[in-house]
Amino acid sequence: MSKAIEITDSNFEEIIGGDKPVLVDFWAEWCGPCKMIGPVVEELAGDYEGKAVIGKVNVDENPNISAKFGIRSIPTLLVFKGGEIVDKQVGAVPKGVLAQKIDAQVA
Repeated sequence: MSKAIEITDSNFEEIIGGDKPVLVDFWAEWCGPCKMIGPVVEELAGDYEGKAVIGKVNVDENPNISAKFGIRSIPTLLVFKGGEIVDKQVGAVPKGVLAQKIDAQVA
């Protein structure tokens, strides 16, 4: 089973610059709603293996990326395609909502 990739300030550009859509979950250890959506993000990593990249950014450990995208409330999930943000979701949502956002970008 595929797991969500840990995305950091140093590997971020490389990961979002690929040809597959990328879902990035901005989260923190102390965030309750982040803990709720964490398992959903991990499931999506398995569901979209080979079709999309699913990753997580710990905002406490990677402040540069969080600042670059103006992440103020977490969880915030951004969908990238070709290095550009194409969709955004703030707050915990059902798995189907995130799946639809990814499906819209999977060619």
